[in-house]
Amino acid sequence: MPLVSLIDMYKPANEQAYAIGAFNVNNMEFIQSALEAAEEKKSPIILSASTSALEYGSFFYLVDLVKTGAAKVSVPVALNLDHGASIEEAEKCINAGFTAVMIDASHEDFEENIRMTAEVVKMAKPKNICVEAELGRLGGIEDDVNVDEKDAFLTDPAQAEDFVKRSGCNALAVAVGTSHGAYKFKSEAKLAMSRIAYIKMSTGITLVLHGASGVDPEVVAKAIKYGAELPGAKGVPDEAYREAISLGVNKINIDTDLRLAWVASVREILANSPKVFDPRKILGPARDEVKKVIMNKMDIIGSAGKA
Repeated sequence: MPLVSLIDMYKPANEQAYAIGAFNVNNMEFIQSALEAAEEKKSPIILSASTSALEYGSFFYLVDLVKTGAAKVSVPVALNLDHGASIEEAEKCINAGFTAVMIDASHEDFEENIRMTAEVVKMAKPKNICVEAELGRLGGIEDDVNVDEKDAFLTDPAQAEDFVKRSGCNALAVAVGTSHGAYKFKSEAKLAMSRIAYIKMSTGITLVLHGASGVDPEVVAKAIKYGAELPGAKGVPDEAYREAISLGVNKINIDTDLRLAWVASVREILANSPKVFDPRKILGPARDEVKKVIMNKMDIIGSAGKA
């Protein structure tokens, strides 16, 4: 079916207390993995493209691949700009047919964050395009997002209510203890669950959990076995997803888990089959592993069967 507005996809998720997975796509194989998983699981899905992914895949190649793939499946698919860095970038995506855009002005002061978000909302609202903003700062490194631990801070619930009212955003990415990349926690995972509940109660809108990959120890071990260097990689456990969703999170962003499954598979094939040089025999199995990860996430976050 044609791409669906994320605003419309959020309504049942909010009412029925489940989350929709936002899976970052960088190339054709990741798009195929995500759409095949969604179709088999009968799940709504969000395909997210970061600034660097759009640069790598070439903007219109990637956008057209998503639109073509979405037209072939029967489940709702949204195309989302992840961590849009400027109003101009958000506008480009709005005009290109994205059905959701994130404007990440969390590095700006509070008033400038509101101003930039409101400007994007003004452009997106007539087209029923969802606008996500971020308040607070997640730590970690992923694509163009690079935040030192000293610069990360949690979302202030009191500010969140004011921010949502004045900016008009449809969804809010909250900083509650997660971080980008494979190294989210130095010890046991701890998320500020009471903060999620308070923000949901005060704003009433969709809350988004960024930096939410689980960093499966078995996948990490497999990647390391075949030469990857990932010491101390830790992620968000399944039970944390479930609790966060029960408290009001309706969008879970997953990127690192897909990358880890991909690289573990590619490394294994290259190590065990040195005579293979057909890219389809290298990338095909990796695509299948990414698909498995996505299907598993859909079961965990409750979107399976909701399409």
